Amino acid sequence: MKKHIVQVKGYVASCTKASKEDILKCKNALDETVTKKKEKQGGMNLMEEVNIVHEEGDEFEDDEVEHVGSRKRPHVLGPLDSTEINPGSSDTTTSGFKKVKQPNINNAIWKKRSYEVSQYLARWVYEAGIPFHAIDNDSFNRFVEAVGQFGLGYQPPSQYQLREPLLKKEVDRTKKLLKRQEEEWALTGCSIITDAWTDRKRRSIMNLCINCKQGTCFLASKEDSEASHAGVYSFEHVDKFIEDIGAQNIVQVVMDNASNNIAAVDLLKIKRPNIFWTSCGTHTKYLMLEGIGKQSKFKGIIDKAKAFTIFVYARHNTLAMMRKYTKRRDIVRPGVTRFATAFLTLHSLMEKKQELRAMFISEAWDKSKWAKSPKGKTTFATVMTLNGLCIWRAQNAKKEIKEAYKQVETNYWPILDVIDGKAKGRLDSALHLTAYFLNPFYFYKDHTIQDDPIIMDGVLTCVEAFFPDDVNVQDEVINRELLKYKNKEGGFGRPLATMECATNNDSYDLGNK
Repeated sequence: MKKHIVQVKGYVASCTKASKEDILKCKNALDETVTKKKEKQGGMNLMEEVNIVHEEGDEFEDDEVEHVGSRKRPHVLGPLDSTEINPGSSDTTTSGFKKVKQPNINNAIWKKRSYEVSQYLARWVYEAGIPFHAIDNDSFNRFVEAVGQFGLGYQPPSQYQLREPLLKKEVDRTKKLLKRQEEEWALTGCSIITDAWTDRKRRSIMNLCINCKQGTCFLASKEDSEASHAGVYSFEHVDKFIEDIGAQNIVQVVMDNASNNIAAVDLLKIKRPNIFWTSCGTHTKYLMLEGIGKQSKFKGIIDKAKAFTIFVYARHNTLAMMRKYTKRRDIVRPGVTRFATAFLTLHSLMEKKQELRAMFISEAWDKSKWAKSPKGKTTFATVMTLNGLCIWRAQNAKKEIKEAYKQVETNYWPILDVIDGKAKGRLDSALHLTAYFLNPFYFYKDHTIQDDPIIMDGVLTCVEAFFPDDVNVQDEVINRELLKYKNKEGGFGRPLATMECATNNDSYDLGNK
């Protein structure tokens, strides 16, 4: 029939009514059949080249595998159905497999043949350029288990099967797995996270992800190189996904601090007053580092560190010498931005200062031609006078900075001023203040938090936003539920809850204990 539609001469009469689309579809089907036959023949030839089990002198202690190694390889099916995992299960380990009894083969032979199998696998990894860490993927381990249980003669899928039917089936499976997250969106809410970036071809791409209690999942990606990057465009793009997910399920939208996103936020607040906008915390920290790095006292330190790393990495001899003393650990710590890289590198230099000092007082350095050069002497002085730089955590940054400067206000105030300036309007929203208030790690250590009018105003703002049309629920939360939290009543007063409050654990959930 296909040859009739394609109008192949010499077989059957040609079809005069077939459309161009039908002819093309049938022609592709015929070509695929021919290709499959060639691949099958090539696969049979390949199987003849692979012989890891048949050698004279090899002995088996189980009659079940007496046929292994014969030229006519039987198509033995194993319990493949035992590799199926319940789609609703969140277990991503290989523990879902039923153990199948392996043939009792001589241990030495078993190790030898396992090594030969691994060699074929390694050859494919090298030739196809597969990253080595892919070998640790649970899905790969499931695949190996499935092939082993299938038996001899397994035929891998074609490129078409990977592109079409298998991909569609995997998409359906993934959607089933995400049902759990969708249920969580409706139950406790979720956050939309945008990530705009530019690839090496200068294409502008925006990824959208959703985060909830069950984790983070990818939602969509849009290539918008030709579109205007004005605030209206960003707003319309994000607003469409809010509609798809359901505005009632969304607590906040997290975006970076680009000017077009700031403009989009103003539009978002007008149309979606009950959804919070939150600046990307990481991006805000980079802005803080940028502001601090531009101050004269820090700029001088960063410039010295930059000159030092350039001197070391620009010369083969000095680079090899440095790696010898640091046990092949690099001193440059790349970050997402150049300011993050600068501070990460400063921290790396402080960690390795003893090794670097040992390098510059070594005989190898004294004998090198760089030891007496002007740049070499400058580099030597930089390393031998390294002083500590405070690398603070986000949670307690101000306190640690004050302590580092021995509470001298004139010294620490310029840094705190930068932090406050960059955080203002980005990390001080009502949602941030409420999260701070409702974190028992902080609140139960300092009850004066509830006396701060700015914090409590943020809490009230959140309650009004979460329950915009229900004054009774607002009253219940503010005048009853919050009192239970403040006074450690009910579940908040249990010994287990009190113990967990001693640790700042964002994943702690009393309801699941």
